Amino acid sequence: MYLAMNRFTVRTENAAAFEALWLGRDSHLKEMDGFVEFHMLKGPEEDGVRLYASHTVWATEASFLAWTRSEAFREAHKNAGNTKKLHEGAPKFEGFSSIQTIAQAAE
Repeated sequence: MYLAMNRFTVRTENAAAFEALWLGRDSHLKEMDGFVEFHMLKGPEEDGVRLYASHTVWATEASFLAWTRSEAFREAHKNAGNTKKLHEGAPKFEGFSSIQTIAQAAE
């Protein structure tokens, strides 16, 4: 399993617009082989900014890399340059390969 995360620092006054942008976009992730799940996480607020993280789970790192090179990726991110005013600086990317998974047994 591979986890791809982007962290965003958002000024409190932009938080509602930032959330609306993410909740209203078409990610095209479900079209991709190896896609498992996506979470947009809302973190703590401190000193007038709130931390957010997009968290995507993939079957393999190769699946994630294929996504980043796909037409679906380009389509999902075509307006990304128009939203920079909603968050501070560039998103911080972090990628992780799983070395252990513990899950609840399916009933």
